Amino acid sequence: MTDGPDPAEGSTIHPALHTPFCDLVGVDVPIVQTGMGWVAGPRLVAATAEAGALGILASATMTFDQLEEAIDEVRDRTGRPFGVNLRTDVEDVERRVDLMIDRGVRVASFAQAPNPDLVARCREAGLVVMPTVGARRHAEKVAGWGVDAVIAQGAEGGGHTGTVPTTLLAPSVVDAIGDRVAVVAAGGFFDGRGLVAALSYGAQGIAMGTRFLLTRESRVPDAVKEQYLATPVTGTVVSTNIDGAPQRVIRTELVDRLERAPWVARLPRALANAHAFRRETGATLPSLLKEGRAMRRSADLSWPQVIMAANAPMMTRAALVDGRADAGVLPTGQVVGSIDELPTVAELVGRIVAEATAVLERLALPGNQRVGSPGSSRT
Repeated sequence: MTDGPDPAEGSTIHPALHTPFCDLVGVDVPIVQTGMGWVAGPRLVAATAEAGALGILASATMTFDQLEEAIDEVRDRTGRPFGVNLRTDVEDVERRVDLMIDRGVRVASFAQAPNPDLVARCREAGLVVMPTVGARRHAEKVAGWGVDAVIAQGAEGGGHTGTVPTTLLAPSVVDAIGDRVAVVAAGGFFDGRGLVAALSYGAQGIAMGTRFLLTRESRVPDAVKEQYLATPVTGTVVSTNIDGAPQRVIRTELVDRLERAPWVARLPRALANAHAFRRETGATLPSLLKEGRAMRRSADLSWPQVIMAANAPMMTRAALVDGRADAGVLPTGQVVGSIDELPTVAELVGRIVAEATAVLERLALPGNQRVGSPGSSRT
């Protein structure tokens, strides 16, 4: 266990890259690795932390005991700050928060909006609360509850996503709450130029999922990573036929079949996946029904749509854990088409910081005489 290397060892980091968000969560650079289900495990999270960025452990697909083991493994690998991503509708969310507090986790990340009581509980214990939002009104709502930061994810992002592009969402969220809440932009980021662009909007950092999925420390099977690398920018689709909610995935033959099939035809698969997900995570039937009722209220879903929601985690597992892309889905951001290699996390973070520093230095030249992009476009 070390204090972690300088993310851009041997180079000078531009002071603009040390934002208030860095101090808030205790990292060197304003880069967040998102809590991707089945992907963001201890190895990836610890590598991100050691590189000076914020790694977030995905717990939605873990039992409580698995989460406890994963947190302890991250702790064994690094002494630097990291976060845990939580679902707010699971029956043991309070117990998971207690575990995070006990283990000294720094950040509580939420894919769904936490309730005011949960925000207060986390903040009283010293956790930094950071939900993900896809609309300005959602950002304003959680800011009113006292969250410390938000990840504003634009439509370019992978997995469940909204309709507003990052170039519009990020500045609108900054305008709405940036004076009191740290805003981290997500959706479409993969290099130092993007980091500088996000800072220009007033964001205090960037969050990336697909870019970290495509690193050597990611647990995704190599053959599946190669399928990601071969996907063009136009090779993704936002589908509501996987689990009833808009989700960006790589377009495959399976996804095309799901797009064509009526929901009645998809229902047997969803019921089987609901049963499998219950076994995988240790969830009880009453807890699943409780989650279903909560989903119906919060997202205005029908019961068929709620049942379909079980499709997403298990179909994602089939592809990203079992390596069966023919039987599962591949969540991804549009940025996948701009990625063509698998660096280590340390190489990735160091390169982004070096690129961002070069861009900022170029922009500061008298008359901005230099044109073009510094460094390599390969990220």
